[in-house]
Amino acid sequence: GGFLTAMGLAHDSDIFKAGVDLHGVHDWSVRQNRIGSGAGAPDEKEATELAFRSSPDSAIATWRSPVLIIQGDDDRNVQFNQSVDLVQRLRAQHVPFEQMVFPDEIHGFLLWHNWMHAYDAGERFFQRILVNGEKLPPPE
Repeated sequence: GGFLTAMGLAHDSDIFKAGVDLHGVHDWSVRQNRIGSGAGAPDEKEATELAFRSSPDSAIATWRSPVLIIQGDDDRNVQFNQSVDLVQRLRAQHVPFEQMVFPDEIHGFLLWHNWMHAYDAGERFFQRILVNGEKLPPPE
């Protein structure tokens, strides 16, 4: 999934040379209040800090490998702004990325052809980067 892909790339770009992030959570601290009973708890601040430290965003400074980010813009499980925020952070770190957005799609894509398009794009991305050795330009 997207979360594990992002964690691998953020923490171990020397091992993971490229990745495809499919609707991943990149900052758990944003979701904490949405999840439930943490708001107002005595350890709320510590829990929020732990949630962030457990997120790919906390290690963005060490992320170097190219990534293809894929998400539907009507995702109700993972807020679409998780991908938007990641793109901004990667751009600031000059990490190469590509992005694919599926309009009106939810977390578990409803349309079969969107799944096929996403998997095909992932396969082509890995072929270009890992097999053919293509270097993506850093973002502007």
